[in-house]
Amino acid sequence: MHLTINHQSKTFEIAPNSLAELLAIELPQARKGIAVALNNQVIPEGQWPHTPLSNHDSILIITATQGG
Repeated sequence: MHLTINHQSKTFEIAPNSLAELLAIELPQARKGIAVALNNQVIPEGQWPHTPLSNHDSILIITATQGG
């Protein structure tokens, strides 16, 4: 499966079945303050486990940071 994650192309030999599975791979440490868009549509966190992925999807992952 080919996905574009944060504007970078990535190939997965074993395709993640859902957005939640992809995030577990890409961000293995559970974190708060994450927003995800799939094909330019924001997906609420509660829908991540039920949101399937397709070949050539585009995912944008944004994480909140603190600082000053």
